Amino acid sequence: MAEAPRPEAPAGGEAEAVATARAKFSCPACGGEAQWNPSKHALICPYCGTESPAELETRTDATVIVEHDLAAALRAIPDSARGWQTATVSVQCQSCRAISVFDPAKISKSCEFCGSTALVPYDQVKDAFRPESLLPLKISEVRARELIRSWYGRQWLAPNGFAGRALTDTVKGLYVPYWTFDAKVHARWTAESGTYYQVRVNNRTERRVRWSPAAGQLSHAFDDDLVGASLGVHGALLRAVEPFPTGELVPYDAGYLSGWMVERYQIDLVAAASRSRQQMDAALREMCARQIPGDTYRNLVVSPEYSAQTFKHILAPIWMLSYVYRSRSFQVVVNGVTGTIAGERPWSWIKIGLLVLLGILVLLVLLSVDN
Repeated sequence: MAEAPRPEAPAGGEAEAVATARAKFSCPACGGEAQWNPSKHALICPYCGTESPAELETRTDATVIVEHDLAAALRAIPDSARGWQTATVSVQCQSCRAISVFDPAKISKSCEFCGSTALVPYDQVKDAFRPESLLPLKISEVRARELIRSWYGRQWLAPNGFAGRALTDTVKGLYVPYWTFDAKVHARWTAESGTYYQVRVNNRTERRVRWSPAAGQLSHAFDDDLVGASLGVHGALLRAVEPFPTGELVPYDAGYLSGWMVERYQIDLVAAASRSRQQMDAALREMCARQIPGDTYRNLVVSPEYSAQTFKHILAPIWMLSYVYRSRSFQVVVNGVTGTIAGERPWSWIKIGLLVLLGILVLLVLLSVDN
């Protein structure tokens, strides 16, 4: 995708100033900081268990999730659209380069993503573009641990003792950054359509292809095409636990982030828009290919025209386990809304070798039976 301008911030500076004034969610009983509890869907004090009376943004039939015109993206984002609406401290891991955003009183001593202790303060020229919508965490820590333990049990090609050495008591809940993109597209395509037919050559039947020109067009609307903006979570794992149900987004409210770590986006809008266009082009090519008549095709050329391109910056919740096994770092990720899980694990080459040997033995037995 060609470079696109930066977004105009939404209007409504006065409303945002009111939201910014609420910097903390205190327990009405003991004064401790209340935290978002996914099991109770409320702000709960971790010290005395009291539910906070603070009312958070919820989704209703009247909820409007802000979208921005992608064509206006290079214009500077004003300061009213930046920041986290609460006091934060950012640190960057010198190993995996992830940038984490913490409450000043809860700065971790090690990277939540790779475990490295090489953390340094991260000073930004300006605060990051603030997300304007998010998905509240729904999967509880208890449920996340159950899912991870179950995942361990299915890794039978991992080394013996693997589950015991990769303990789940390091499970962390966090919000990761995403960009989403919408677009309408009308595409014309041309290709050569192939139809199979049979001929006899020297007492053999050969399959050949009869080629003929084909053309067509289609229209499609892309809605919330996701582009992850995290460097701390391995991209393949995030893609494996997608999609996130963006139809459940609520307007940004710092209360949902209370007590949880947030990763700052590290893939900027221009790079994310380019990646989204690549994803849309690939999906569009597949849709056009399905329209081509016949048995096969070649020389497919797709000419798309994009319009009504919009984007938004959101936060999505995950549970993540980072563990080290024999000096190698691995991650397991759970979608914090749907519970979909994906993970990395070491392989036992002894078990794989025995499995291959077993397959060879079975094949030899079958061949001997046939003979």
